[in-house]
Amino acid sequence: MREGNLVNLILGIILACCTFSSYWVNAEDPYRYFTFQVILVNGQFPAPRIECETNDNIIVNVINKLDEPFLFTWSGIKQRRTSWQDGVLGTNCPIPPNSNWTYKFQVKDQIGTFTYFPSINFQRAAGGFGAFVIQPRIVITTPYPIPNGELDLLIGDWYNTDHKTLRKKLESGVQLPLPNGLLINGKSSTTLVLKKGLTYKLRISNVGIATSINFRIQGHLMTLVEVEGAHTMQETYESLDIHPGQSAAVLVSLKNLASKSYYFVASTRFTKPILNAIGILKYEGSTTPPSKPLPIGPTYHLHWSMKQARTIRLNLTANAARPNPQGSFHYGNITVVRRLIIENSLTKIKGALRCAVNNVSYVDPPTPLKLADWFKIPGVFDINTFTDTPTSRPAMLGVSVVNITLHDFVEIVFQNKESTVQSWHFDGTSFYVVGYGSGVWTYNMRKRYNLVDGISRHTVQVYPKSWTAILVSLDNKGMWNLRSTVWWRNYLGQQLYFKVWNDEKSLYTEADIPLNAIKCGKASKY
Repeated sequence: MREGNLVNLILGIILACCTFSSYWVNAEDPYRYFTFQVILVNGQFPAPRIECETNDNIIVNVINKLDEPFLFTWSGIKQRRTSWQDGVLGTNCPIPPNSNWTYKFQVKDQIGTFTYFPSINFQRAAGGFGAFVIQPRIVITTPYPIPNGELDLLIGDWYNTDHKTLRKKLESGVQLPLPNGLLINGKSSTTLVLKKGLTYKLRISNVGIATSINFRIQGHLMTLVEVEGAHTMQETYESLDIHPGQSAAVLVSLKNLASKSYYFVASTRFTKPILNAIGILKYEGSTTPPSKPLPIGPTYHLHWSMKQARTIRLNLTANAARPNPQGSFHYGNITVVRRLIIENSLTKIKGALRCAVNNVSYVDPPTPLKLADWFKIPGVFDINTFTDTPTSRPAMLGVSVVNITLHDFVEIVFQNKESTVQSWHFDGTSFYVVGYGSGVWTYNMRKRYNLVDGISRHTVQVYPKSWTAILVSLDNKGMWNLRSTVWWRNYLGQQLYFKVWNDEKSLYTEADIPLNAIKCGKASKY
């Protein structure tokens, strides 16, 4: 794939980014300021890395120089008390062209590897994504030796077509074909120059819109240490599957090997043909080129992938953002108060191609759900539209909102009867992945759940004709998006929202509407 095609997709966009140093006010946690323009940010593709520390306050001024509305969302950032800052159409009015809007939020009690990206108008297919890294506070111990350096690897599929053309295809009822290729940090090939004898942390994120990937390094093993803000048991892998929207951090040691160059490969999973992006890991000072064959990865091998997924478990004794061990929250001992079975489908509604969840294909109303709920505006959504389990009713368009009481402990089973891998993301929280299985889920499957050290994360895969089960404590008040991270499915309606609430108005549980909130739709007059 020619890199010139990438440039052509982003010509004519004016870009600037200013980053100011952190400063402290009294005893507050530090603030960090960023100014972005899109879809390239600071003339960069991928966008600049946002790096901060647990509990930092983040202020991002987004200047939209596109010819259409825009929003950033912060994938995996929990937005505690501030769903106003989530950057999706259920919480925010979009930023109009040639205007700006400032996000303000705190990365409260979080560490780890995350991303940010455009959330509307299928703009994610045109770039604008970047790494979002939260480092631990210095007083918190890390369950592995501090690496000598770290690098971001943003890997994803790419179409040689602009996002507006792709969007029109979807709206005309045409499914998108297989992407044209894979990119690593915005390039079809890249070289990492590292020093022999040192250990590096690679933060790997799948920023694609359609395909799962497998990542591997010739002659090197990878030790998994963190997944989306949770420290893992430190298993060693020759290759690692990462599904759309997911992130992982691995340690790679450059020791006891010949000082030369080695290939690393990202390849698509469960596709025909298999797409590859090939990079080079070069030992500093080496003049010896890498030698073939390339490291071999899995091809289809669904069972292999599911088996590997079960090995990704929570490190119960490690600290994360807080000094208490991750295992101190005994999720397996908590009573489930509600169970939802979420079934995806590809269907036609009124002759148009749509994706549905429990036979409801989500349509964004002109008024964001959060604004409608805050101002008590009637007629925007109905909590009776969505059902907790699949039904036999005909598929329909609708605004799906699940009504949940703050602090409810909920079980969600993702049921996938289709022949493609699904990937689901939950804003505003992280959840425990307790089970994967083939076929149709039944209550008896609960006997197989991991109720001790299931990994905590924000995005989970569901294999073809299979199910995945999660447990989640919904302890963050707000309006939260549960969505497909296969972006064309998301665009065609595979998403819904959870209204997490109680009748107590308190700044301890939810911040007031921001003074700079953009108001649109029925909320314009408030």
